[in-house]
Amino acid sequence: MKKGENMAKVYEPAGVETRIYKNWEDKGYFKGVADPSKKPFTIVIPPPNITGQLHMGHALDNTLQDILIRFKRMQGYAALWLPGTDHASIATEAKIVDALAKEGLTKEEIGREEFLKRAWAWKEQYGGRIVQQLRSLGASCDWSRERFTMDEGLSAAVLEVFTRLYKKGLIYKGERITNWCPHCNTSISDIEIEYKEDDGFFWHIRYPYADGSGYLTIATTRPETLLGDTAVAVNPEDEKYKDLIGKMLILPLVNKEIPVIADDYVELGFGTGAVKITPAHDPNDFEVGKRHNLPVIRIMDDRGFINENGGKYQGMDRYEARKAIVKDLEEAGLLVKIEPYKHNVGHCQRCGTVVEPFVSNQWYVKMKPLAEPAIEAVRSGKIQFVPERFSKTYYNWMENIQDWCISRQLWWGHRIPAYYCAECGHITVSKETPDACEKCGCQKLTQDPDTLDTWFSSALWPFSTLGWPDKTEDLAYFYPTDVLVTGYDIIFFWVARMIFSACEQMGEIPFKYVLFHGLVRDSQGRKMSKSLGNGIDPLEVISKYGTDALRFSLTTGNSPGNDQRYLEEKVEAARNFANKIWNATRFVLLNFDEEPDFSKVDPAKFTMADKWILSACNNLVKEVTENLEKFELGVALSKVYDFVWDNYCDWYIEIVKPRLFDAENPTRLEAQFVLNEVLVKCMKLLHPFMPFVTEEIYQSLYKDAESIMISKWPEFEDKYVYTQDETDMAYVIDAIRQIRNIRHEMNVPMSKKAQLIAVTTDAAKASVLQAAEPLLKALAACSALTVQGDKTGISDDAASVALENAQLYIPLEELIDIQKEIERLTKEKENLEKELKRVSGKLSNEGFMAKAPANVIAEERAKLDKYTSMYGSVEERLRIMKERCV
Repeated sequence: MKKGENMAKVYEPAGVETRIYKNWEDKGYFKGVADPSKKPFTIVIPPPNITGQLHMGHALDNTLQDILIRFKRMQGYAALWLPGTDHASIATEAKIVDALAKEGLTKEEIGREEFLKRAWAWKEQYGGRIVQQLRSLGASCDWSRERFTMDEGLSAAVLEVFTRLYKKGLIYKGERITNWCPHCNTSISDIEIEYKEDDGFFWHIRYPYADGSGYLTIATTRPETLLGDTAVAVNPEDEKYKDLIGKMLILPLVNKEIPVIADDYVELGFGTGAVKITPAHDPNDFEVGKRHNLPVIRIMDDRGFINENGGKYQGMDRYEARKAIVKDLEEAGLLVKIEPYKHNVGHCQRCGTVVEPFVSNQWYVKMKPLAEPAIEAVRSGKIQFVPERFSKTYYNWMENIQDWCISRQLWWGHRIPAYYCAECGHITVSKETPDACEKCGCQKLTQDPDTLDTWFSSALWPFSTLGWPDKTEDLAYFYPTDVLVTGYDIIFFWVARMIFSACEQMGEIPFKYVLFHGLVRDSQGRKMSKSLGNGIDPLEVISKYGTDALRFSLTTGNSPGNDQRYLEEKVEAARNFANKIWNATRFVLLNFDEEPDFSKVDPAKFTMADKWILSACNNLVKEVTENLEKFELGVALSKVYDFVWDNYCDWYIEIVKPRLFDAENPTRLEAQFVLNEVLVKCMKLLHPFMPFVTEEIYQSLYKDAESIMISKWPEFEDKYVYTQDETDMAYVIDAIRQIRNIRHEMNVPMSKKAQLIAVTTDAAKASVLQAAEPLLKALAACSALTVQGDKTGISDDAASVALENAQLYIPLEELIDIQKEIERLTKEKENLEKELKRVSGKLSNEGFMAKAPANVIAEERAKLDKYTSMYGSVEERLRIMKERCV
């Protein structure tokens, strides 16, 4: 039985993918082993949140990583793709809090220890879900090395970094304005805020002078914060306020005196020129307050409710208090006017709640000293961004970086290793729990209740996952890593922080390249979101079309840094391609002897077509390899697709069929060899992109074969350089295409053979065409080929094809029955006249033109142009036919 008979008629991914993946994993093909005889190639996965489920962003990100790791593994590198997950402090804590709420409990009621037990139990139950989903994507990670940002080793790394930075004075605790999310009930960093344009108001409020001589009017978008005002500022150069500096005002509704101060912060000519200063609730006001030694009065609690400093408004939500304060101001005659105002308002990226800036005692990382070497690492070229344009975004942020607030008022996460002495108040920072205060020896110590920002541990990911702070074999061999693949939307969150953390802790870059990809948008170009309900579940796509089809569709047309649209028709096309190569393989194997002996192949017997496909495939290998090295993954895949579909399937297989079907053909073995050689190379080039179907085909081609994923990557071979044959075959293919086009235009079936006359004075072209006569007969329905130097004996109306230095002619009477063609063309002309009349009537109808949408009118105009062009062609053809009958 021939090998092809064992292959199903249609490729069914559902029955293949699970089996193949299990075999890969069982055989240990994914494992990265430190091998001194090999070069390492390392990628660390951007760790998905344990709360996450696979979405299109994950699918794209991990497909690109898997392409690179499979490519390098086949090239002979000691390839390691290190997987893991992130503890996602805010998101995970929210899950546990929601679960408790369903039981009628709060986290405070059950206490920290019990809460953490529940969090770890939740992690054990659900945290591995996304890891299993990544397997369904074909991810060839070394799962034996899977890490978690709160596992023992990574937690040790976090403690090491915190204590090191603290001792160097780069971590400090201070009272500053903090971005606070009242819903998540924690501080958040600047880059965890999303700014949206909201409709708001400017409330113009009178602040009476303490001496009763009048009012000073200020405008604010947050009237509730006036409860914490401690001054009103004016610009010292503002002539209309110069005499008021130092004067006292009565704070409305609070009835206490506050001063008018002069500060350059106030912009000349903006608003009323006078600005209320609330040091506890605005970052700019906080700085003004420090310069003028103003009191700092916080008027809200952590939930966004007015606190004890808010007088009668205590206990009100901030927006409820706003309404009450505006009402009271109006009743007191202190509200001048209200103006609508659009402004950018910060929202918590996690939950969407409007962020409340207020003064808080938090832990910070001093960023300026850490940023400088991180900037230099990119500027010097040690780290290269792909595409390079994202370096500008990186520089802009790093050069203007603010200190990083790293403390979070959460329980799930790495607890800050700071201990407060009950006796002297000293803070002891230590990796281990201290027995006593390092300053006074008191044994009554309390650990800081806050945890670290999730990104603090993620920033250490490239080296902590390899065993740091221990000097492990893995760290010495696989670090620094080679490529980081990530979305451009987390340059600040993660990429920048990994770079400065590595420069500080390792004295070395964390990776050599950063490959940025864009977002996967819906078919209309919109961002996928729950609110729009336009998200696409990758697992559903895989179930319907197969993993390879999804991976293919995400990679084709993908260029670094650019967004792309998810189009189901692209996935369908990818599935069709998988079936195309499956059917091609099946055909090849059905036309093989049981085990062809390719050791008997004689290259001297290779035909022009054989040499063409071998040489073209050789060039393909070189180009695809170069594209992959330059991270042009979409370009590489498109080239393989075009070659396999067009050159191999549509041309070469058709060309060699006569040799395959003739058991006595002296070049049959050579045809089989070339089919196999090119097919195997193409499957290897395709494997990183479409791992499952290529593995199944590879196993069909080779008896007892090891996996394609550990086979050798194809290389350019000098023995397969047939430049002239490539040029000659391209010439023949062009001729065949043009002849086919003429036959198609004239509705001549391929069953009707016709004589072909080639006119050329170019001896080389004449030789090529003569050698190609069998191909022209088989593929262009040529009955016979004549090559001559001029047009002697060729009628003027013969159909012609223009080639380089040659003309091909087909006598018209051999192609068509002229009388029948006149009848056909006359009928076609009548039909076109009807269509032209219909379309012209529409476009001249005033009612239609007034009411029809612009796109419909455009379609009708396009039809008019098309039918007019077709009518002209038919008329001209009809004229020629009639002349032939005269």
